[in-house]
Amino acid sequence: MAKPRVLVTRRWPEKVERVLAARFDTTLNETDRPLTQREFAAAMKDFDAVLPTVSDRLPASIFEEPPLRTKILGNFGVGFNHIDIAVAKAAGTTVTNTPGVLTDCTADIALTLMLMAARRAGEGERQLRTGGWKGWCPTHMLGRQLTGKTLGIIGMGRIGKATAKRAYFGFGMKVLFFNRSIIDDDETRAMDAQQMKTIDEVMAASDFVSLHCPGGAENRHLVDARRLALMKPGAFLINTARGDVVDTVALVEIMKQGAIAGAGLDVYEEEPAIPAGLTDLENVVLLPHLGSATAETRTAMGMKVVENISAFFDGRDPPDRVA
Repeated sequence: MAKPRVLVTRRWPEKVERVLAARFDTTLNETDRPLTQREFAAAMKDFDAVLPTVSDRLPASIFEEPPLRTKILGNFGVGFNHIDIAVAKAAGTTVTNTPGVLTDCTADIALTLMLMAARRAGEGERQLRTGGWKGWCPTHMLGRQLTGKTLGIIGMGRIGKATAKRAYFGFGMKVLFFNRSIIDDDETRAMDAQQMKTIDEVMAASDFVSLHCPGGAENRHLVDARRLALMKPGAFLINTARGDVVDTVALVEIMKQGAIAGAGLDVYEEEPAIPAGLTDLENVVLLPHLGSATAETRTAMGMKVVENISAFFDGRDPPDRVA
């Protein structure tokens, strides 16, 4: 029996590519160039499985040119709002993701952004590299400390909890959170974390607001101008979730006004494009979507995809099926 034809849309960790090549008739993207929409549409007719990443875009039009050969999309990432799930499902295409394996590294990046924004680390490095540092003095580049401050979590899932644990046990921060479902478990009780009834309450009461909610139409611009205006003047906004959760135009405007102290962002609405308004601001820390960027995590993510598509072609239900 012929092996299933599999397309990997970007370069993956070498170990994962070797496993894919051994198990399937695998086509790798040697140039690591993102596929165009036309190329995606063609791939859906030529391959049994397509393995996209969170930076790829698979709108409804990709699935609306039958006949489709692709029966499974093994998504490399937890988020899947870049795929039109409803249309994929209607077209008979299974979609899987890679949950669970990037929790700790993403929480690490959230804390990294909190520390960098609060202690003005990005500003400090830029000053040093450009020769602007004139030496130590008592009032130079004063920032804020995390210890004893209030952290507000929007979305108390795996990553939200991991971030809260680091803040509570590592820095003695008070933890507030909003989650659509009630959470009352050993983890949140151990942190004495308080669930608030609304996002607005978390925004208003927190010194740091860290976003850990899904992207997509349901949460697009969840943090808008009105909610940003609720934040304390000395507060910081941290986003390691999805870029479209924040109204970037509103964020830039409120930062220009000095209405909040700063922000730390790892994700953006139109990646890889970054709004010029953000790059012009000194008190914003910008990272290039590094949330899951450790060798261990990216390999584990790839092996999750291997597990999912292997199960599918063996006639079993993929463990991480989302559609």
